[in-house]
Amino acid sequence: MADVRPACPAPLVDLVGIGFGPSNLAVAIAVSEHNGSVPGQQALTARFIERQPEFRPPEPADAVAAWELVANTSNLDDNSLYYYMIWFRDFADASLVATIDDAFIGFLTGYRRPGEPDVYFVWQEAVQPRHGIPDLGVKLFERAVERQVATGAKFVEASVSAANKSIIMVLRKLAKKYSAEIEKSVLFSADHFPGGHHDEILYRIGPLTAA
Repeated sequence: MADVRPACPAPLVDLVGIGFGPSNLAVAIAVSEHNGSVPGQQALTARFIERQPEFRPPEPADAVAAWELVANTSNLDDNSLYYYMIWFRDFADASLVATIDDAFIGFLTGYRRPGEPDVYFVWQEAVQPRHGIPDLGVKLFERAVERQVATGAKFVEASVSAANKSIIMVLRKLAKKYSAEIEKSVLFSADHFPGGHHDEILYRIGPLTAA
């Protein structure tokens, strides 16, 4: 006869947090401080579960959320609502949306260059603040690149302002992940734009190979 044993129940904890954003970070600090000031039998136990985003190609119905997110995000160029509707219709296969429980929390737009189909150009990325997901911008960028590398992309390009430290950090992490070189050059100088626009610096990363 088989030895059948009852399954061990999951250990009970006093607190469960979903995600690890600022609120749960404050809770974790409070629990740590409490536990340091009471006898062991009065200590609290806590567990924090990281929420995992889902990534999918965008749809024209996502355009309003993307447009509003860009309008409320500094250091991003505004585009029309119609622009996002058309982009999400015609370039959905090279773009990506991030969601949590079907709620829109970020997006990335990109395309494969017509004259160089092995080059994936990332046009714009934005994520909601206070979503509770560590490195969401990095995860969104890397997932979009993985999808393109799987279909033949060898290089990633993006043009950024030298002041946009967050996207530069994302690009450096991507290059490190693929052990790839970063080449920088001026794509369009400031004198191409009216109104004191910054130089558009082109970052080119590659060659990339699928894992």
